[in-house]
Order: sequence, then structure tokens, then C-alpha cells
Amino acid sequence: MSSDVRVRFAPSPTGFLHIGGARTVLFNWLYAKHTGGTLVLRIEDTDRARNTQEAAQAIYDGLRWLGLNWDEGPEASGDHGPYFQSEREAIYQSYLDKLRAANRVYDDAGSIRFRFAREKVVVDDVICGHIEFDMASSETNPDMTIRRADGSWIFHFVNVVDDIEMKISHVIRGEDHLSNTPKHIQLYRAFGATPPRFAHIPLILNKDGSKMSKRDQGASLNTYIDGGYLPEAVRNYLCLLGWSPKDNREKIDLKEVVRLFELEKVHRKNAAFDLEKCTWLNGEYVRELSDERFHSLARQALEKAGFDLSTFPPDYVRAALDTCNGKFKIFSELPGYCGFYFKDDFELNPDGVAKHFVAENKPRLLAVREAFAGLDNFDAAKLETGLKATAAQLNVKVGALVHPTRLAVTGTNAGPSLYHLLEILGKDRVLARIDRALNLLPG
Repeated sequence: MSSDVRVRFAPSPTGFLHIGGARTVLFNWLYAKHTGGTLVLRIEDTDRARNTQEAAQAIYDGLRWLGLNWDEGPEASGDHGPYFQSEREAIYQSYLDKLRAANRVYDDAGSIRFRFAREKVVVDDVICGHIEFDMASSETNPDMTIRRADGSWIFHFVNVVDDIEMKISHVIRGEDHLSNTPKHIQLYRAFGATPPRFAHIPLILNKDGSKMSKRDQGASLNTYIDGGYLPEAVRNYLCLLGWSPKDNREKIDLKEVVRLFELEKVHRKNAAFDLEKCTWLNGEYVRELSDERFHSLARQALEKAGFDLSTFPPDYVRAALDTCNGKFKIFSELPGYCGFYFKDDFELNPDGVAKHFVAENKPRLLAVREAFAGLDNFDAAKLETGLKATAAQLNVKVGALVHPTRLAVTGTNAGPSLYHLLEILGKDRVLARIDRALNLLPG
């Protein structure tokens, strides 16, 4: 283990944290944890027109939601600040002076250009391997602007200066930055600095093979935060976008990932993003939640959807939620799955109504009501016995009674175990809902 490893995540606060950035910071975090190193968070906020404090806060909140705390940076300690590029003007100016003294820059219509050395630049990338870039031609590689005419700095220049000043040992970033690397290496050399090790991780692609953009489904981390996903499940899924434990496991504990994670084992080929797979994996994690956390997250999801659970006895809420455990993949599905427990004026599924609220079912549902009304003990076992006995008396299959009964008391034809949900709703509520349905049936 080496404490000399220093990696960084350097987002621009121009929007919410996106899944590509989340995967990049995760890989940096994993490598820092694996090596006993340090993760630096640096905010590249030189684009004053587009940067906002709200966007910066969204980055902090997103990283913390994922459980990826940084060792140095905003809202943390550190000896290599300031960690906002907007506060590092004097540092950039001093490095520009070094280039002027070495005759490596010149003025061009108010902007400042860096004079490339006309040579081959070799990049020994930890993931992509040995790559040579021929920068001999000024036509294909014109000298690079490092400061605009308005005084603002170009990304390439400040990025390298910050990595030098912050003693970054490994730059782990998306493969789309690979073509920038020879330019950066030339800057390092011009400053007399040793370049870090570069590791360019594969791009994240959509199912159709296109590069994932900010507007694609599942691209924003807010999709998962607001959509009722578990951070540990999203984190697990992100680990698999370009890396795997080599034994076909898909669900893997974070501590195990930290132990196994090595940059050399990151895949070379691009990663295919599959929101359905992420959602499936989330369902696997939901099933393993402790009762306490499951109930806490379930209540949050229902309250967020507008349900006032304070009007119901705690035991009723707990019993209702227990019938839902293991039956859904993400918590945003829960209000639609069990909302019937917490409001009587629910809408009836129109397809269910067309199929099950037909004239021949009116006497059947009436018979079910009579059977339920005659029960002294309104528990699941007695309810099941009563409904099956009614089906036998009517000479129909049990399903002929189950479907209209479920639709009457829940508004849908899918959900928790019918007999258990009837027991939890209670006799008065069940009979009232069946009466409402009977008034809607023809005949």
C-alpha cells in the first residue's frame, strides 16, 4: 500500500452530477482506497457564465449520497488549496511567467499560445497501453491557446498546473480525454515537472452504441436519487461499467471491490449502460435491507408522493409495508403498489374494470361480501377459506372471485397477497370498498 497515491476528481459546476462523472469519481475513490491514497475534489469553475453554487452543491450532495467522501477539497481540509480554480489566478499567472521565461508562449491577437515542441509524444497509459502521438506538424497540431483574449484560462493549462500543484500522482479520467494527453505532457515537460500516470477509462455508451450524453435516460444522478434507488446498488452497478471481479458476479460488496480494484484490470472496451440491469440490481439490494431501513425508506417514498401516514396507526403502516417487502425494485414504485392502504378514493384500473366489473361478476362479488361480513375473525387464513368456499358454492374457479375482489379493494389487479392485505385493511374498510364496487357493476 502506498500513501503517495494522490488522485483527483475535477468537475465543472455547470449542472447536476452525471453518471459518467459519478463513475469517474468512483474509480478514483476505489483506487485511492485500494492503495491507501488520497482523493482530491477540485472544482473547475473558470466558466463564470455557466457555473452556479447550486450546481456545485449538487455535486457535493451527489457524491455524499453515493458514499464517496473526498479527503481534500471544498468542505474538507487540505494543504493544496484553494480548491476552486476561480481562486487560483495568482498561481496560474506565476506558471505563465515560467513559460514566458522559457520562451514557450507568444501573443496571438490578444490570446496567449503555448509553443509545442515538434516531436513524438509517448503516452504509457495504465489502461490503454503504449500510444505514440506525432506532434511534428503544426498543421495537424497547431500551437495551443492557453489564455483567451478576455483573460480567461483554457482548460488544458489550468488542469495541468493544478495537478502539479496538488501533487496528483495518477490521472484517472474518461477516454475522451486521451487525445488531450500529449498536449498535457508537453506542458508538464515545459514546467520541468514529471507527468502523472494516466489511466483513461472506457466511455459509457447507450444500448444503441452511441456515447451517453447528458440528456439520455439515466444520465443524471438525480434519476437515482429522486427515483428511489439505493446508493449502494447504484454504486455497485457503476463499478461494473468498465470493471468486473472476473468471476461473473454482479452483486458485490464495496469492501470487496476496494480489495480487488486495480487500474490494470479496468476493461479496454467501452461500457454499455443498461438502466434495466441497474434497476434489477437495486431490487436485489432492496430485498436485503434491514426492517428498520426498509420501513424508513418506504415511509419517505410514500410521504414524498403525498401520503400522510401520520393519520394511520404505526402498527397498521408497518403491517401494510411488510406485505410489500421484496415485491418491487425501486422505492418510487411503492406508492403505486400499495397506495390503496392509505387512501380510500383511489382510481380503478380501467383495463381491470373493463375485464372484471361485468354483469356476471356482480352476484359473485355480492356473495364474497356476504362471506366476509359473516366472519368474526377477519384474518388471512379465514378470509382465504371463506373466499374458496364461496367459489365452490358458486361453482366457479377461485380466480373468478379473486380478481374482482382485488380490483374492488385496491383499484388494481396486481399487488400484495390478497388475503393478507384484506386482513390489514380490516373488515369495515374492505366491506365499504366492495360496496363501492358493487354500485359500479352493471346488473
